[in-house]
Amino acid sequence: MSRVAVRVPDGRDGVDEILARYDRPRAERRLFTRIYGLRTSPVLAAGESLLEQLLDAGREALAGQRAALVLYGHTLLVQPFGHHDEFVSEIRDRLALPGVPVYGISRINCASVLRGADLADRFLSRPSAAPEDTVLVLGGDQGSMGDMSRVIPGVAVCGDAAAAFVMGREGTNHRGRYRYLGGAAARDDRFHRNLRMTPEESRAFGAACVEGMAGVVDAALERTGLRRDEVDWIMPHMSNAFVWRAVGGALGIPMERICLDLLPDQGHLFGVDALTALDHADRTGRLRPGQRCVLAAQGMGAYFQAAVVEVTDDAP
Repeated sequence: MSRVAVRVPDGRDGVDEILARYDRPRAERRLFTRIYGLRTSPVLAAGESLLEQLLDAGREALAGQRAALVLYGHTLLVQPFGHHDEFVSEIRDRLALPGVPVYGISRINCASVLRGADLADRFLSRPSAAPEDTVLVLGGDQGSMGDMSRVIPGVAVCGDAAAAFVMGREGTNHRGRYRYLGGAAARDDRFHRNLRMTPEESRAFGAACVEGMAGVVDAALERTGLRRDEVDWIMPHMSNAFVWRAVGGALGIPMERICLDLLPDQGHLFGVDALTALDHADRTGRLRPGQRCVLAAQGMGAYFQAAVVEVTDDAP
């Protein structure tokens, strides 16, 4: 797995201002800013587009390589660039990937991007795979389109961002910053109503999220033969800090090993949260060869996904 290319707009909206704009109750505004620790949320400026951010991230991740497959993980089903016939052809043409299959991963909400890593691993492991095959995984959503995409009541405020990485077989010409060790997925179908949950379901959802997130992390570690104490870092789904204090307690993993540095400034960026945390930890010199990182995501619904990667000695 290559280094992650991340594109987060420079623009920021204040979380309290966003909540006030969408007439959220004052108690909820205090919850988000004081308890959840959220200050700002990234927003595209006038004239910027998420499609350009996706293409720019994809171009950096590819670094001149040709991919055999493109996977685009996303949460929102309606986005300005995704509802016209030219979307797939733009991806192919502008990333110099003529004829390459392009597939979307959706309906599992914010678990979609990390699911892309699992699907890429399966694609590269198929009997007919060529040694030089690589998969480009794109992820990103534009949360600033409106109240239904910007605010998840009582849970998170969502911003605009895109990310990309490339997966290829070890031992080929593909340079991997991370070794993908494996992953796991889970779902709790009690919450299939998503944002239309009843008050009773909403109250139960918080505890279920902690249980589901801890459970999928444990499942991913079991599949890779690792113990909890062999994990160096958790790269989290950044809905809010409150949830991760509970998940860390359930896993017995101290908070200093859960990378929440970006949470106050960026908040929740749909399916690319864990990727932005991984990129930030790498760029700030926190990661060392041999360290193991668990990337975790949760989608409303409720879907859970975890991926375990090991830092290699690939040169910066």
